Amino acid sequence: MALPPLRATLITLGVRDVERAARFYAALGMKRGVKAAKDVAFFEAGGVVLAGWGRADLAKDAGLEDSKPGFSGVALAFNVSDEASVDTTLQAAEKAGGRIVKPGGRAFWGGYTGYFADPDRHLWEVAYNPGFPLDESGQIELPG
Repeated sequence: MALPPLRATLITLGVRDVERAARFYAALGMKRGVKAAKDVAFFEAGGVVLAGWGRADLAKDAGLEDSKPGFSGVALAFNVSDEASVDTTLQAAEKAGGRIVKPGGRAFWGGYTGYFADPDRHLWEVAYNPGFPLDESGQIELPG
């Protein structure tokens, strides 16, 4: 039996304070969805759902011990339609309580990119990539 293709449908971030995380992502224009419980926040994220759930609860659910936050080897990415939007998004993240990790600048692959960390130090890349155009709904179009 063939497996269906792997698709990201929901991304859960372990956070120290769910409501603080919810305020941060709402300030960046994300629409909060179902408020089913006070210990998790769900946001529409362009065909994927982004969830913020307590770090300890997420670790327990996965059967792991919680660990010290730091670089996890993972970065989420948000592609935008032009270079100026990279800088505007980084500034908005900083104003909302995040931290600019790397200011916007030219990338070796020909685009323009920068990084911010949310209040729980989850890393986000904001990128303008002329090789990956966005459709009318803002979804990335992979070439080929």
